[in-house]
Amino acid sequence: MQSGSYYERNLPHWHPIGKALFVTWRLHGSLPAHVWDDLQKKRMSPGKRFSHVDQELGNARFAPLWLADPRIARCVVQALWRGARELNLFELHAFAVMPNHVHVLLSPCAPLARITRGVKTSTASKANELLRRTGQRFWQEESFDHWIRNAAEFERIKHYIERNPVKAGLCKRPEDWPWSSASPGSTGL
Repeated sequence: MQSGSYYERNLPHWHPIGKALFVTWRLHGSLPAHVWDDLQKKRMSPGKRFSHVDQELGNARFAPLWLADPRIARCVVQALWRGARELNLFELHAFAVMPNHVHVLLSPCAPLARITRGVKTSTASKANELLRRTGQRFWQEESFDHWIRNAAEFERIKHYIERNPVKAGLCKRPEDWPWSSASPGSTGL
C-alpha cells in the first residue's frame, strides 16, 4: 500500500503520494438534494455514483450555471494556472470548466484540500463580486477525487476531461471550448 492521506466525509478521499488525481467540483445548488438523495439510496461504487452525477451535471438541467459566464469561467481558468505556475501547488495536466462544474487532472505538490480550498475560495470571492452576490455560497463544499492508477488511465481521463464539453453539446471539437486545456488559447488567459 502506498503512503499518503486518506479521509472520509460524504465521499472517501485517498491521495497516494506521487499519484495524479482527477478532481471534480460543482456549483452550490447545481444538483438538487432529491437527485443526490436518490443516488445515495442506490448501492453503487463511488465511481459509478460520480458517473451518474456527472451525467446530471452535463445535462445542465438545474441552475445555477454561473460558469457559463465567460468572466467567471476565465476567473476559474486563471486560478488553475496561478495555482500551477505561480504558487507551484500542483502540475496541471488537463481541465474543463463546464457551465456548472469543473474537471481537473493534476499532480499535487501540496495537500489536495489546500489546493481545492485555495482555488475555490479565490474564485468564489471573485465570481460572487462579478455576479453581485457577495457573501453567498458559490461552490459545493465537497469535491470528488480519484487517484490515477497507471498511464492508460491517465490518458483515458485526460481525454474524458477535454471531450466533456463536446459530450455536453457545448462545442463540436474539444479545442473549440475556450475554458479547457484542449483549447490552444487557454494557457494565456
